[in-house]
Amino acid sequence: MSFRFGILCFPGVQQLDLTGPYEVFASARDVQVDLVWKTTDPVRASTGLWLTPSVTFADAPNFDLICVPGGGGVNLLLPDEETLDFVRAQAETAHFVTSVCTGSLVLGKAGLLTGKRASTHWNAMDLLERFEAIPVAGRVVRDGNLITAGGVTSGIDFGLSVIAELMGQDEAETIQLSLEYAPAPPFDAGLPERARPEILAAARLRIERSRHEREALLPPVRHEHQL
Repeated sequence: MSFRFGILCFPGVQQLDLTGPYEVFASARDVQVDLVWKTTDPVRASTGLWLTPSVTFADAPNFDLICVPGGGGVNLLLPDEETLDFVRAQAETAHFVTSVCTGSLVLGKAGLLTGKRASTHWNAMDLLERFEAIPVAGRVVRDGNLITAGGVTSGIDFGLSVIAELMGQDEAETIQLSLEYAPAPPFDAGLPERARPEILAAARLRIERSRHEREALLPPVRHEHQL
C-alpha cells in the first residue's frame, strides 16, 4: 500500500520542523512526500534556507497525512483564511492530521483542536488553551487521528511514530538506524526545566517579538466565568 503525505511549506517556516519529518517520511517504502503551498515558487525558511513547494493547494490530492510545521511564518498563517480552509478541507479526509512545533496553533485556528490533547513548542504551550485544547508536554502527543509534536526536533520522533503506525516498528527502526538517529546532545539544556535560568531568559528574549505578534492574532484567553 502506498501513501501520500503533504507538508505545508510557507514563507518563514522553521526548516527543521519541515525537513526532520520529511527526511523520515521520504526514507520510508511506498511514501510520496509533497511540499504544498499556494504556488510552487520557492519560499525562504525562517533561517534563510530556500525550499521549493512541489504542489499547490489547488492541485493537491486528498493527502493520507497533512502536516503543518511551525516557525515565525505561522504568524502570517493564523489570519490567512485560504490556508486555514485548505487545512480544514484536508483534515476532513486525511488519515492523520498533524503538526510540528507551533504548527499546532494553525490547527487550532482552523478549529481542529477543540477538546483535543495537543503539544507544541514549550514557549507556546499556554497558547493552546486559547483554542480549547488540552495542553500536554510531550514530544509526540496523539488524540485520535490528531498527532502533534513538540518543538522543532520532535518532528523526527513524530515521523518515526507515524511510520511505525502505518508500516510497523521494523520499518521505523530501519529508518532510524539508516539516519543514525541516536540523540546524545553535548549539553542538557533542551527543555526549560533543564536549562540554566540565564539560558532560559536568553532563549525567551530571542523569540519574544514573534510571541507577542502571535498572541495578538489568537483568540482571547477564556476565563471560567465565560465558560
